[in-house]
Amino acid sequence: MLKKIAVIGGGNIGGVLVQEIARRKLARTIAVTDPAPFINPNDPPEKQEVTRKQSVSKGKALDILEALPVMPADVRIEASRDYDVLAGAEMVISTAGVPRKARPDGTFPSREELLAINLKVTKHVADAIGQYCKNAFVINIANPLDAIVYTLYKKLAPPKNMLCGMAGVLDSARYRYFVAEAVGVSVENVEALVLGGHGDDMVPIRSCCRVAGMPVEKFLSKEKLDAIESRTRKAGGEVVGLLGFGSAFVSPAFSALEMAEAVIYDKRKIIPVCTLLEGEYGVNGLFVGVPAIMGAHGVEKVIEADLTDAEKAALGKSVDVVKKTSAEVDAAG
Repeated sequence: MLKKIAVIGGGNIGGVLVQEIARRKLARTIAVTDPAPFINPNDPPEKQEVTRKQSVSKGKALDILEALPVMPADVRIEASRDYDVLAGAEMVISTAGVPRKARPDGTFPSREELLAINLKVTKHVADAIGQYCKNAFVINIANPLDAIVYTLYKKLAPPKNMLCGMAGVLDSARYRYFVAEAVGVSVENVEALVLGGHGDDMVPIRSCCRVAGMPVEKFLSKEKLDAIESRTRKAGGEVVGLLGFGSAFVSPAFSALEMAEAVIYDKRKIIPVCTLLEGEYGVNGLFVGVPAIMGAHGVEKVIEADLTDAEKAALGKSVDVVKKTSAEVDAAG
């Protein structure tokens, strides 16, 4: 158990995170901050006053606190519109940013289209972490994932092991579920790995996919696997399209908790994580999703998987997309 974990963003993902951190007793104190709801200066004064008294983070915190006796869990939850509640946090999980929302025509923006607005949010997040808990281990969930983590790195300049992004755990979980569903076996029987950027060019690694230790090709045809891997790459959009508002929130939260627990309990567990590469996979200076050992010291070691030529080529294409969005971050200053 840590002394304090902070969650930035009290939306759907943030709410699940706070609830689960409390239920799993991962920290003695949980902090959650979110500026919503925002005051509209065009509203009548009386409505502005009502909004000023409201707080998404405080409301969700109180709801969870009232459930503690029946969880049961003895933890503290600090909630605020402001960032000062981050003070003293040993771990920060940031969900801060605008999620993808379906347009009236049923389409939805790509993660890259969210870059401009979410970069502004991320710079505020970085300033807050730097001011209140600069030595915390940071997990970012906000999209576009790779570019946002890169932005945090530029602003905070932490040791590379102390900052990462959650993407590969979620993408791999989706791949695992789709394979288990198609084969008709327990999800626990399936191992899978997705590498690269967190977008439509992510790379499900078929050569690393196993069903009870056996190659996945033993169970599914090439055509079926092609369809599953295509669905994996677009799985986030599938959820957005079905919901009609916001984006996936349970699976991202649980995926981030998988990473958090690996650090808190020093599991030294190999997990696909968005981390800074310094020559691994032939990449330098970019945050890319790769398997890594996660333990008490954060991202402790990148593991280089043996890839087929086709997988190497696909990963190179995915890295090119990450390079493009990172260049946009550099251009934005």
